[in-house]
Amino acid sequence: MIKAIIFDFDGTVIDTETVWYRAFREAFEAYGVDLTVEMYAPCIGTGYQAFNPFEYLATDLHLPIDLKAFRSSVEARHAELMTAEKMRDGVREYLAKARSQGLKIGMASSSSRQWVEHFIEKLNITHYFDCIRTGSDVARVKPHPELYLQTLQCLEVDAKEAVAIEDSPNGSKAAMTAGIYCVTVPSLVTKGLDFEPVNCRLNSLTDLDFDLLVQQGSRS
Repeated sequence: MIKAIIFDFDGTVIDTETVWYRAFREAFEAYGVDLTVEMYAPCIGTGYQAFNPFEYLATDLHLPIDLKAFRSSVEARHAELMTAEKMRDGVREYLAKARSQGLKIGMASSSSRQWVEHFIEKLNITHYFDCIRTGSDVARVKPHPELYLQTLQCLEVDAKEAVAIEDSPNGSKAAMTAGIYCVTVPSLVTKGLDFEPVNCRLNSLTDLDFDLLVQQGSRS
């Protein structure tokens, strides 16, 4: 029986991932460099170990860039673009339905706790979460399963008693490796990427009734 639902944050609750890609792509274009989704993909849903878009132009292409100024300009553009972003369709309804049915609700995000808490407070959804685990809490972020394993422990549920909501290949792999039934809802920037097999893939959470999701997860 499903007792908990665990959300990723970036790209899943609100599409910060597509906005980051847009901000970086615009910044790269100013230097005559095309930042493709395939180049950017290794850092979606995880850290910058495999690809660091803040440093790539200087460290890999050896362009004369003030890294501090470059970071500040990208972050400022991201903040500007985020003012137009809203929570993804179906998320608030899923949170409310999970709460009304007595399910525990967790969040497992590779981002920092400060980043996550800033946005969920702004979206007025902090009160829904029984447990939040972020990149600030673990040694290894997604695609390693540590974030999900910690969240399961915090919620006091087994993997087979939970459902994860993800948007990226790195995040989905982390959830599946932890043994959790994974619903993948790709964002604009991740929808064309290659995902390992997942339990369920949707365009939006509005495509699947919450009660049906719980039934599907219970049968896994």
